[in-house]
Amino acid sequence: MDVYGLIGNPAGHSLSPPMHEAAYAERGVDARYVTLEPDAARGAAAIDAADTLGLAGLNVTIPFKRDALDAVEPDDLARRVGAVNTVDFSGPVPTGHNTDVAGVRRSFERFDVPLAGADAVLVGAGGAARAAAVALVEDGASVHVANRTVERAEALADDVGGTASGLDALPDVLADADVLVNATSVGMAEDVSPVPAAALHADLAVLDAVYSPLDTRLLREAAAAGATTIDGAWMLLYQGVAAFERWTGRDAPVDAMNDALRDRV
Repeated sequence: MDVYGLIGNPAGHSLSPPMHEAAYAERGVDARYVTLEPDAARGAAAIDAADTLGLAGLNVTIPFKRDALDAVEPDDLARRVGAVNTVDFSGPVPTGHNTDVAGVRRSFERFDVPLAGADAVLVGAGGAARAAAVALVEDGASVHVANRTVERAEALADDVGGTASGLDALPDVLADADVLVNATSVGMAEDVSPVPAAALHADLAVLDAVYSPLDTRLLREAAAAGATTIDGAWMLLYQGVAAFERWTGRDAPVDAMNDALRDRV
């Protein structure tokens, strides 16, 4: 039996175990998925220990994604994002990958939203925003990064060849935008939105990385404006799909994984 897992702190709330175990059951894979919660200062040591113990693969979440970059051999995409969220132990050395990019890309594909040639606005400048920015740029979109701290927006924009501003510029930059991604946690703890409702319009496709709750204020106001809305569970699903496919070499049972995920959201 293969054992896969997630390291994070905290990790107990994760929705990855039911999603991955549904995939194993659907595909007849003899495997289990566990959660590991090492001390926040010992991420690299935990990854080494997982390799020593014979785990087949790991997902990596906050606060260990940058630790993982140094603990394994990252691929080019993970280096570009600056974070590893999936580790594969099947080769001679552990390799690191970033499936968050696939999570963003495949979420838009699911809703038939083309990114090539799109004008995209990205709210946030942290780790999730960096993965989203790479996905958008790699698929041919232009990216404007808006963040509360303008200097962080400018740093991310410089890395991906985009433009940047503070949040106060959102009404202007969204006026002609095709795509909006909220890559912050705004809307998770309180029923608030990082984007003024008046700036939303029917020509937008809006992806909110927040998946708890699914029906965020941003998505409700975007739907009221006639926009296409994509909740954060799609991103979570498709990053997991990409990890499953890398680890097992099999096509993921997307519908079974989606059902298991949404049963728990």
